[in-house]
Amino acid sequence: MREHQRDYVLRSVEERGVRLVRLWFTDVLGTLKSLAITPAELENALDDGMTFDGSSIDGFSRVQEADVLAMPDPDTFELLPWGGSQTPDARIFCDIHHLDGSPFEGDPRQVLRRHVRDAHDAGFTFYIAPDVEFFYFEPPEPGKPPTPIDSGGYFDLTNSDVTSELRKRTIRTLESMGLPVEYSFHEDAPGQQEIDLRHTDALTMADGIMTFRVAVREVAAREGVYATFMPKPLEGVQGSGMHVHMSLFTDDRNAFYDGDDEYHLSDLAKSFMAGLLRHAAEITAVTNQTVNSYKRLVPGFEAPVHVSWARNNRSGLIRVPIAKRGNPFATRLEYRSSDPACNPYLAFSLMLAAGMRGVREGYELPDEADANLFEIDDEVLTKLGIAQLPQSLAEALATMERSELVHEALGEHIFEWFLRNKRSEWRGYKTHVSAFELDRYLNAL
Repeated sequence: MREHQRDYVLRSVEERGVRLVRLWFTDVLGTLKSLAITPAELENALDDGMTFDGSSIDGFSRVQEADVLAMPDPDTFELLPWGGSQTPDARIFCDIHHLDGSPFEGDPRQVLRRHVRDAHDAGFTFYIAPDVEFFYFEPPEPGKPPTPIDSGGYFDLTNSDVTSELRKRTIRTLESMGLPVEYSFHEDAPGQQEIDLRHTDALTMADGIMTFRVAVREVAAREGVYATFMPKPLEGVQGSGMHVHMSLFTDDRNAFYDGDDEYHLSDLAKSFMAGLLRHAAEITAVTNQTVNSYKRLVPGFEAPVHVSWARNNRSGLIRVPIAKRGNPFATRLEYRSSDPACNPYLAFSLMLAAGMRGVREGYELPDEADANLFEIDDEVLTKLGIAQLPQSLAEALATMERSELVHEALGEHIFEWFLRNKRSEWRGYKTHVSAFELDRYLNAL
């Protein structure tokens, strides 16, 4: 089957007159990296990989172990629908290997591939459907706050129709690259948008998120608009999340569904959810990896703060959406804290690892928290056993460092590098003197 796909890629490149093939992969933080090869080099790359200096990529090799191999995954071949040329470019995602062919420990895609394989060996396919939020701004000016391109609100059809047209063009671009879209609409804040992708397996979706972020920016830039996935770019309005809908399937059966249960949730789904809840604080440094992420995770702006679950309560961490007409295929969990600045390969890996730990060890699901948790005193919540998510990157990193689950799931290489890098980010943030501090204290003290 893989040989057939390899031949299809080579034939497509020749028939479509592709001028460059871009090999895509990410560093540990989820920044997209690319190297371009000519069609003449493609067959060799598919067979033997392309060697490059891994020490130049954040979180990859040290200087003394620099060279690694980028091995293209032919299943991810797509033409790039931008560039304005009669001879298009194409892209292929890569797995990173050591020169001896073994998986490279610093490759986030290999981490997710390992967890997906383990779930498959246990009889499950892990499906993901993300709701991705982002902002459209006027081109940024140094030293000035960002300016939204509209003043619309939730579900608004904006007067100028600029954002509707941008979303429409983005959807066409995504679908031309094999990324089907389920919904799109204007979100609550000025300039804020949401596009929801249709579910697929976790590895394909992680590749899809990386493609999504490029496509959104490319389409916006062509219209002179700046698109950003920064979690909280504006003060006083809600930030951008990436709500992750997830389920486990066994063949064609949704393993999360039980028609005899009050909530239509199987015992497996409840244990999976219990795993996510128990380990939520430990994985938050990865699902929310910037100092800015924690300015979104505050009460009053629809983002979760408390480690709880409910069927129809958006103040909790996990929501169990009520399936339309009791459709068993639609039974799923919605994990609401993650944001679109995360590395999706690592975030999905940890969600799957936490859930499967709950399944293997039979974690018991706590009671549903169906009240608005933002209106309940923290002391009362503590007595009820409802904890908070970490409230800063520093707190999240300290919790992650103590986590045996995260250490095991990410591997020593990524675990240690991620902690070092993010501690450095926190130190830089902690020593920065902000405009808020100057305005509040300079004249008063």
